[in-house]
Amino acid sequence: MTDIVDELQWRGLVAQTTDEAALREALAERPVTLYCGFDPTAPSLHFGNLVQLVVLRRFQRAGHRVICLVGGSTGLIGDPRPTSERVLKTKEQTAANVARIKTLVQPFLDFEGDNAALLVDNLDWTASLTALDFLRDVGKHFRVNQMVRKEAVAARLESQEGISYTEFSYQLLQALDYRHLYRTYGCTLQTGGSDQWGNLTAGVDLIHRSEGVSVHCFTTPLLVDSGGTKFGKSEGNAVWLSADMTSPYAFYQYFLNIEDASVVQMLKVFTDRTRDEIAELERRVKEEPFRRAAQKALAADVTTLVHGPQATASVQAASEALFGKGELEALDVGTLVDATTELPGADVEVGTMFVDAMVASGLVDSRNAARRAISDGGAALNNAKVTDPDLVLGEEAFLHGKVAVLKRGRKSLAAARRA
Repeated sequence: MTDIVDELQWRGLVAQTTDEAALREALAERPVTLYCGFDPTAPSLHFGNLVQLVVLRRFQRAGHRVICLVGGSTGLIGDPRPTSERVLKTKEQTAANVARIKTLVQPFLDFEGDNAALLVDNLDWTASLTALDFLRDVGKHFRVNQMVRKEAVAARLESQEGISYTEFSYQLLQALDYRHLYRTYGCTLQTGGSDQWGNLTAGVDLIHRSEGVSVHCFTTPLLVDSGGTKFGKSEGNAVWLSADMTSPYAFYQYFLNIEDASVVQMLKVFTDRTRDEIAELERRVKEEPFRRAAQKALAADVTTLVHGPQATASVQAASEALFGKGELEALDVGTLVDATTELPGADVEVGTMFVDAMVASGLVDSRNAARRAISDGGAALNNAKVTDPDLVLGEEAFLHGKVAVLKRGRKSLAAARRA
């Protein structure tokens, strides 16, 4: 086995550990069993969860046994946020989210063979637990004065909204998960994001008090850009891993547009590229940033990891075709729709004049401006230069019967979607 801690530290994936020396010793001595939990508070995992999935993936490849936990019970409560109380999901919503997330995590880990990963649901061991049993067997090991010092709880206590007993108890439930996995599978390591430190250490404390043994946890840093803004948000919307919530094209474009100051770190975190490969890409960022070689490598690798090589090839072809370096007609309908969804545009009917479509889509502000663009040779329909100012969009102009791609100049694109 490789020194997994050194590898994770080089990749910027270690923020906090309970006892690094003891953890290193345990990992070097024999394969350990570790877990990470994912709460189904949404129908998909998102960009932030991807960090934990690649951590589990690296541990499994290093020979360790990994457990992926989907929180069918903790998802009914929701991890306390620093700012406000969560809106509780119904049992039916949570069960549906659990089913989707179980399917979603399958491609990231190997669930077959001698070192198969495990996929578990904490509802299986909490559904039959009574409140009295929970208070007597788990609650008695916790001290309220310590619980209120946990970062998320402390932040909520200082806010006007405060915190409900329901969310306050979340850390006990997560601690119970760790102890159950310790007793059942010999799990001695838990991972999570740095904002989960309080919940992770609650499990370490519970096992120490009730079992009399020491176990481990470590967290990964929250990824932020050069301005300190948390990655994974785009105008307030998460970058989802499910293709029906963030299309493969939009997913690819997100990583393609990562700033130069952050792309090398993202390559370390999310890709399997070697130190030499990443050093070369870092050199290219410094010496020829206009080529965006590092961003292209990152976008290709992460899209392939999440959506597969075929989806990556399709979105790369779409990116090329939109800017005239490929055939738009060759794109499949799904990729074409996904790609043009990201463009400004308008719904237009068959028979609409091209100049009116340009105005409606926002490419120009008037019909006269559209005609000037045509006369100057700077207007195109589906990458074909338009020379006739009286051109009408017939049925054949709408690719797959759905959308026509309008262009002004080299980079200004819009979509005329068939009404």
